[in-house]
Amino acid sequence: MKKLFETLSGLLAGIALFAIMLLTFLDVGGRKLLDNSITGSLELTELLMVVVIFGALPLVSERGEHVVFDSMDPFLPAFLKKIQRALVHLVCGVALISLGWLMYKTGGDFLETGETTAQLKILKAPFIYGMGLLCAFTGVIHLGLMFKEQQDNEGGVL
Repeated sequence: MKKLFETLSGLLAGIALFAIMLLTFLDVGGRKLLDNSITGSLELTELLMVVVIFGALPLVSERGEHVVFDSMDPFLPAFLKKIQRALVHLVCGVALISLGWLMYKTGGDFLETGETTAQLKILKAPFIYGMGLLCAFTGVIHLGLMFKEQQDNEGGVL
């Protein structure tokens, strides 16, 4: 299951990133060689960036690859560091699940009003729904990491 999750998350973010690269290449090439850029390329890039960021977020969290501020860690006793890591995962988990719920609710509002992008008229709701689901999924990952942290602590692994 973990391998499937990592593959899907990586593919989602990777394909979107490749699409951004290809779109930018074609847009700049068209502008320089043909004096004509791709209509709505900025909007497409913005939507694809949403997919890259939120597609990779669960993977980054699961692997513990976020930016970390750890300048006080050398001065903290081991038991306090364990508590700190568990609390950070708890706060992140609750915040991301809450944010995911708000985004999913906003997606419903956008769908109801028919909110679209300005130039290409692409519905925003599917992207907002995806952001909400991936945020909430990332929150669940953090809660799982919090419990894993506690189990590891009880077993004396850390």
